[in-house]
Formats: sequence, structure tokens, C-alpha cells
Amino acid sequence: MKALILFLLCLNLTFLTDLNAQSSQILIKDINIFNGKSEQITKANILIEGQLIKQISPSPLTVSENTLVIDGTGKYVMPGLIDAHVHVMFESIPQQQALFSDFAFLNLFAAKAAEEQLMRGFTTVRDLGGGSLSLAKAIDMGLAKGPRIFSSGAFISQTGGHGDFGLPTDVPRKVGELSYVERNGIVSIADGVDQVLMRSREQLRQGATQLKLMAGGGVASSYDPLDVTQYTLEEFKAAVSAAENWGTYVTVHAYTPNAIQTAINAGVKCIDHGQLADEATAKLMAEKGVWWSLQPFLDDEDANAYPEGSANRAKQIEVSEGTDNAYKLAKKYNIKTAWGTDNLFNAVNAKKQGKKLTKLTRWYTPFEVLKMATADNAELLNLSGKRNPYQKGDLGIIAEGAYADLIILNENPLENIHLIENPSENFKLIMKNGFIYKNTMNY
Repeated sequence: MKALILFLLCLNLTFLTDLNAQSSQILIKDINIFNGKSEQITKANILIEGQLIKQISPSPLTVSENTLVIDGTGKYVMPGLIDAHVHVMFESIPQQQALFSDFAFLNLFAAKAAEEQLMRGFTTVRDLGGGSLSLAKAIDMGLAKGPRIFSSGAFISQTGGHGDFGLPTDVPRKVGELSYVERNGIVSIADGVDQVLMRSREQLRQGATQLKLMAGGGVASSYDPLDVTQYTLEEFKAAVSAAENWGTYVTVHAYTPNAIQTAINAGVKCIDHGQLADEATAKLMAEKGVWWSLQPFLDDEDANAYPEGSANRAKQIEVSEGTDNAYKLAKKYNIKTAWGTDNLFNAVNAKKQGKKLTKLTRWYTPFEVLKMATADNAELLNLSGKRNPYQKGDLGIIAEGAYADLIILNENPLENIHLIENPSENFKLIMKNGFIYKNTMNY
């Protein structure tokens, strides 16, 4: 039996290696480059070999007769975009369908959503809960199309926390009894230090690149007001210990100062959301070098629809009213800031992924926005250390030795950032890992 398991593992690894081994060359000639880090646009030739950028030079490059040559004259290229907060399993599926569908169907539905993300120019995403580990592996193996996924595996939540999706009649729960969503790795309910430690280790065992815990109340959840603080200092320390032992980190869902500060004092390296943070909390984040993964949650036409007068709607308004202040604090204290969408249960809003990025121009310049969604978000992903499955090259930049994740446009995105709101029309070429997924250019 052991021999059979070893054989299957080796077969799987061989399959993965063969699919990732690309020997063809692609030359993009005379194109204007935004490299993800510098505001300066440079004109050069880019030689791609396999998954990586082999050479960038303003001078002509020597290539073989089998090299695919793309004329980039007059066009612009930028790194593939990175969304640091997605839930690919639930991004586009209606909530009721998500709650009552089997896990196999959810994966098939999510595979289609992942492909659509890639065709919007998002070549990498950080998935913060919902059971995307299998989908991430399928994409890496070439069984499905989509961005590379830094998957957290299951949400880790206390009973009654932001990740508790159970029905009101599910309590009292029998100790040791797991719900359907728990058995399928969508959510992991853990109460107490021992359970948090075990559930954290389970996610790491299954291949999570980082852990995601729920530290406070949320808008979409049913049982927890925004002001509720979830998990104790000791429980957070258990998850942090598990993550650090595996060379990676913990991020948390949190809005309020108490939830954020408790998590940071336990060693958490990233705060997702945080719209209700105060001055003291922002100072603590800056002092500890904690990442702030913010989303431009505004009470506008793109906000999730909740019935007027409902508890969810009241929480949504409170969060949106804190968004401006959160971004101002992030800038004031020079906090390392990431960007993500956190779209849930809404296929229409999912298509607005690029528009949700351009909303950052309310607080940042176009260069700062695009740098955040490329080079800066990639720096956050690097916190995963050796749990990062993508070690061959750098992400989020156009440089020699970096992954060949590229988007080609007819215009300069730094001068017209709104181009990314309509990727179907404005993205002429989309490349991930040196493989062209879309090409409407003439060459």
C-alpha cells in the first residue's frame, strides 16, 4: 500500500513538472515597459523562455528561427495584476446556491470563475478561505485555467464567528461532529488553543501558503456584530506558532481596533480590512511592520446589496464610512499596504475587478495604484517563504528572471488607468508563465 501511494505521488509530480516545462521562446520587440516598480517607462525587447523572462535589452536580441516574434511597436506592457484578497470558490456563485451545492459542483463553478479572473488580467491571487486548495493544484497542473492561487485552505473561525456558516438550529453542536463545509475544507471551526493549533496544522498539511483566521465581526455573516472581538491572544498565538514553524504567516479578517491589536500582539503579519482602525492602531501596525490589506469598500453602485434596515446593511454602512479614514491612516503612517477585492456571491461585481482597483485613485496616483496591484502585492505574497509554490522567479514585476506574467495594451496605463476596467477590449495580450492565454495583436 505504501509503495502504491509513493508511486502515485511520483506520478503526480512528474505530470506537474512536464506541464510546466516550456522550451519555446517568445520575443516581444520594441515595446514600452512599465515594470511594476518604477514610474519611468522604458522601451526595450523582452525575450521569454519557458515560464520566465530571460532577457530585457534596448538592443536587438538574437533568437532562433522557431522563436515567436511579437511586434510591440507603439504598445505598452505591464506585469500581470495581483488581487490579494479573493474567495475564488464563492466569488461569482449566488449565496443560496453556494450554501446548498455539493463541493464537487462548487469546484467546477469556481474553475470557470478562475478562468474569467485570468482573462481580466489577474495572473496571481491570494485566496483567503473557502477551500480552494484543490483548484489551485488543478490550475498548476494544467487541468484548469486561472491565476496561480496562494490558498489559505479553509477559513479558521470560532463558533459564532465570521466563518460560522451554520444554520441557527445547528447548536448546541455535538463535540467532534463536523459539518459538511468543514469536512470539505471550506471552513474550519476551532474553539480554544488546542483546536486552533490542530486546525492550523491541518491547513498547512494540505498545502496552505498562509493561514486566515477571523478576528472580528463581519458584514456578510449572521451571528457577529462588527464590534465583536473573536479569538483570544492565546488562540492567535497558537495559529501564529503553527504558521511560523512552517515558515509562513497568519492574516486575519478584522475591522475594529481591539480585534486588530489583539491579533498584532500575537504576531499576526497582515490585517485584512481594518476600516474601523483608529490612530493608535495604525501606529502599532507601522511600528510592527504589519501589512494592511485594504479594500475600497464604498457605499456605491458596486456594493453588495443588503435589504435596507437589515443588520447586514447597517454593518455595511459603518464599514464604508470608515474607508476614507483607513486609507488616510495607511498613508499617514506609511504602512505597507496591499489591495484586494473580497468579492462574494456576485458574478456582476466579479466582472468589475479592474474597476475596484481604479477606485484607489481616490487616494493614490495611478502609478501608486498599479504598483500596489503588482510589485507591492507580490511583496506581501513573499511572506509565505518556502510555502510559496512558485519559487522559480519573481512575481509582480517585469525583470530578467521574473515570471513571464504580462499584459499588453495599446495605451500607457499610467496615463489612462481606466483601461483596466475593460480588459476584454483593452488587454490585447495576456500571458501567464510564458503561455499566451489571449492574443488579439497582429504579428
